[in-house]
Amino acid sequence: MLKVGIDIGGTKIAGGVVDADGRIIEKVRVDTPTDTGALAQAVIDMARHFRSGHEVSAVGVAAAGFIDRDRAIVIHAPNIAWRNEPLKARLEDGIQLPVAIENDANAAGWAEYRFGAGQGVEHMVMLTMGTGVGGAIILDGQLFRGGHGIAAELGHLRFIRGGLLCGCGQSGCLEQYASGRALQREAHDIADAGGIGEALAALRAETGTISGPAVSRLVLAGDPGATEALRRVATALGEACGGFQAVLDPELFVIGGGVAQLGEDLLAPVRLAYETSLPGYGDRPVARFAIAQLVNDAGLIGAADLATAEG
Repeated sequence: MLKVGIDIGGTKIAGGVVDADGRIIEKVRVDTPTDTGALAQAVIDMARHFRSGHEVSAVGVAAAGFIDRDRAIVIHAPNIAWRNEPLKARLEDGIQLPVAIENDANAAGWAEYRFGAGQGVEHMVMLTMGTGVGGAIILDGQLFRGGHGIAAELGHLRFIRGGLLCGCGQSGCLEQYASGRALQREAHDIADAGGIGEALAALRAETGTISGPAVSRLVLAGDPGATEALRRVATALGEACGGFQAVLDPELFVIGGGVAQLGEDLLAPVRLAYETSLPGYGDRPVARFAIAQLVNDAGLIGAADLATAEG
């Protein structure tokens, strides 16, 4: 049974035809329109394209934001002007197939659980380190959405009281300390301090900024300043995971997003901070940590798998 999965990002819309084993049969990417009407039409056009060449039963759409329990209404989207947007009904009218809307981090987490790093476990937490920190929770083999459909916003746990202002309107959220953007901020701070930040400062002088990929390249080259920037954000993530363990007790944490491409260079300090933050460490079972396997395709694969022919 084939389904369509579409992942709406801030700059691109990625869509694909996905089979029951999570394999992508055909894939298309287009730029994300800035106008909300044009964006919805772009999703409709993409789904129609896939439907014209494949026998598909349903469409799943992943988008950043708060999605209601019925997977029909976008309550709030941070980067798109959707407020209580009946996106499911609008898309179904245009596509003429059942449509389900899902939070993008939930969709990615579900894909990793079903087809990626989370296979074989029943209790899993996924954290994505991108511009912010996304989260997904799998409990007893089910995606946990909460009473209103908007659970697992793990990046908006208040991590530091009175801390850095967050785009959500609060301050001190985890994503201000454990995201790709936080990695860049720490790199700039280390460059300003001199000493081990010499290579970072030289990079900034040459390019005008310090990008996340540039920090990653310096980490892989063994640069002490970049390694320290990574340690800081990894420590924040690991400390938060100790708290998540106390509440959710997962078997596995899966780490995704751009920073996760650093693999064990990231996971080693995450594990250390997790262990030192875990209540009862040494006398209780601990979770494993793994890097996400499906990378940029996770959102569309998960959205497709969560869609049903009944809508």
